[in-house]
Amino acid sequence: MSVLFDTRPAAYAVIIRDDAILLAYWKQNGKEAWTLPGGGLDLAEHPVDGCIREIFEETGYHAEIGPMLGIDVGHWPAGTRLDGIDREFQSLRLVYEARVTGGELTHELDGTTTHAAWIPLNEVASLNRLSLVDAALRLFRERPANGKLG
Repeated sequence: MSVLFDTRPAAYAVIIRDDAILLAYWKQNGKEAWTLPGGGLDLAEHPVDGCIREIFEETGYHAEIGPMLGIDVGHWPAGTRLDGIDREFQSLRLVYEARVTGGELTHELDGTTTHAAWIPLNEVASLNRLSLVDAALRLFRERPANGKLG
């Protein structure tokens, strides 16, 4: 018997400069935490294009996408989704390395993130953050050949 579930593809960027990582502050339905710039892909949107779009929307920066570091899989059981739908949910989060090429740090308007900031890498562990941040930093450090953390 197969389980019915929804899948959402998303693309995120690890952007590190001067020993700091660019993070966005996510706030939705009473939950909040630091996360990577990025998010869900639009229908038929290529992940690289979606990542560029999301970086700009959430941070104000133009970015160049580099190598894919890997994929992080998120799972939310039925009844725990923020959208209230009572069905299993899986997020396929494609994680890329990226670099800022222009623009200016700004706040997102009418989105799920409130602001972005450069956070010193040595302070990340003390932040209220989504598990995606830790997975992405491991992918950045370890660079597994198959894109999967062991």
